[in-house]
Amino acid sequence: MSSLQRRTLAAAVLAAGGVGAAVGRARLLTWGATLEEAAAVLPGDDLLPRAALVATRAITIAAPPEAVWPWLAQLGQGRGGFYSYDVLENVLGCDIHSAKRIVADWQQPHVGDEVRLHPVAALPIVAVEPGRALVLRGSVPIGGSRPPFDFTWAFVVRDGELGTTRLVVRERYDYLRWWTALVVEPTELISFVMSQKMLRGIRDRAEGAHADARRVDIAP
Repeated sequence: MSSLQRRTLAAAVLAAGGVGAAVGRARLLTWGATLEEAAAVLPGDDLLPRAALVATRAITIAAPPEAVWPWLAQLGQGRGGFYSYDVLENVLGCDIHSAKRIVADWQQPHVGDEVRLHPVAALPIVAVEPGRALVLRGSVPIGGSRPPFDFTWAFVVRDGELGTTRLVVRERYDYLRWWTALVVEPTELISFVMSQKMLRGIRDRAEGAHADARRVDIAP
């Protein structure tokens, strides 16, 4: 193989690797979402119009929106949890125990309320559309320094086909330091793992509760 051929092959391998990495990253950031959902303007987007990183993930739930919303309304540590990998979260001292039932006392989220991620860390609710959308905003300081990014976390309930629901969750990061990407980008793999589990956890709970309610309704 000539020197030119070797250089051409090396360039092709690097290009293929770059394309593969880009495709893999895109899948992590848009898991479950349609092209339309990934491109859609969602509640909370206007708060960080210059977001450097956006992740939009979604799932179909075989239950109507009114059966899904209650699980979102009670999100948070000390409340319904996040329906993800509690064991992993609790390794970090989060003390999260994801609920398996809807609790009436946790069903009235308001702007200004805090959704706790950890006993000493929380994000305030900045927007609520009852039954449709819940938006959190904020960040967590690193050590004694100010947070290196601003962040919004939106949970949006949309009507699906044939009585189903599309649950769309979006993270937006506005980088405030030149080095922020070095912190945020690697953690997106963790975010993907926890988010897809959360979406499936909400789906399973909503579908189960909806099926139980239907059985009660049709019981003689």
